[in-house]
Amino acid sequence: MKKSTKKEQPAAAAHGFEKAQSSPVASLLIRGGRVVDPAQKLDGELDVLLRDGRVAQVAPPGTLKDAAEIVDAKGLVVAPGLIDLHVHLREPGKAYKETIKSGTAAAAAGGFTSVCAMPNTTPVNDSPAITRWMQDPERGAVVNVFPIAAATVASAGERISNYGALHAAGAVAVSDDGLPILDDKVMAGALETAALVGMPVIQHAEDTRLTQGTQMNLGATSFRLGLRGQPAEAEWRMVERDIRLAHGTRGRLHVAHISTARALELVKLGRQTGVAVSAEVTPHHFLFTEEECAGYDSRYKMNPPLRTAADREALLAGLADGSVDAIATDHAPHALFEKEVEFDKAAWGITGLEIALGAALTVLYHERKVPLARIVALLSSNPARIVGFDGRGTLAVGAHADVTLFDLKANWTYDVRKTRSKARNCPYDGMRFKGRPVMTIVGGRVVFRA
Repeated sequence: MKKSTKKEQPAAAAHGFEKAQSSPVASLLIRGGRVVDPAQKLDGELDVLLRDGRVAQVAPPGTLKDAAEIVDAKGLVVAPGLIDLHVHLREPGKAYKETIKSGTAAAAAGGFTSVCAMPNTTPVNDSPAITRWMQDPERGAVVNVFPIAAATVASAGERISNYGALHAAGAVAVSDDGLPILDDKVMAGALETAALVGMPVIQHAEDTRLTQGTQMNLGATSFRLGLRGQPAEAEWRMVERDIRLAHGTRGRLHVAHISTARALELVKLGRQTGVAVSAEVTPHHFLFTEEECAGYDSRYKMNPPLRTAADREALLAGLADGSVDAIATDHAPHALFEKEVEFDKAAWGITGLEIALGAALTVLYHERKVPLARIVALLSSNPARIVGFDGRGTLAVGAHADVTLFDLKANWTYDVRKTRSKARNCPYDGMRFKGRPVMTIVGGRVVFRA
């Protein structure tokens, strides 16, 4: 990167990672980058001035001069800070897997400025006290943490939590995540009550009555491996039911980590009938298929499981045409002793915060020719809309100074030994990507520089 006469911060270094700033500067000018902001329909070379934690000005190149710090972003994309709707930070209770500090450091390295943390902690996050605890500065978060609270008390699926109190404490959505709500009346009550306080219900769409003891997707590969398979029906029937309930209650439904073509088709049909339903797809579901499990490699064991090539193609088409609303990582860290065991005994889950943007740019932009604005929307403005963030997911004047800078052309190889996460349960080690984050700015503070 070119240097400025004013304490210019290089957005990229040749090797390794530099230490982020420890405190925000009064003003920071991002100069000469390609600003892509789908919320404002902006795509062009512009300067962005951040001041006192907010976006102060967006102007033609060279028109903004005065700033305490200057970043020369020539050749880089300047986007609204990326938002991950689905992460597991494991605190409280399971800090041996991940901490809020380590998980958010990995998020920053992946270009994410905000993460939404699932409630399957120990104890379950079903109370305002835990919700506030997760946001306490003492946790050492590097990026914004927005808790998702349990939809039912202890995620037991029997009685809904106090949504009003949870929302007031900072929760942005409710979900029982890996313990889907099976009872129709409870799910209807969750949708109706969450709508009253302005939150979506996020559902892990799985009829667990059909999936007991399963290890991967049901099909020829599971049969060949001698593993009990999870039928696609377990996902799409739950989506079908939830859309019906959302229609009757006028609630807002978000389908987490959708993985089957049929479930995505039902989401599209639901929208056509006026249901407020959205859906996310993970990087691992648009990168891999069930065939990756052929070697009993437990790094590919996740829930929902990797599906068929036809399912993957449907998800990729949905990411391109707008049927899918967001890319979310479902970052699920585990200790190695929980994954490096027999496939049927291994924990479900995969990490992904550090490769999500690279995977999206590699597969969607470079290979599938999906417009860049669409990809940025999947990772910023759309997630902000789904959880109702005000002043995030955009670079509009007055918005929070959360910004992600990335290089579309950078070729790089993921090295899991350098991960900022405490966990290494992912199959990405040694994978090549094209496009990577080079700077992450949260509230006007540089928290990651590559």
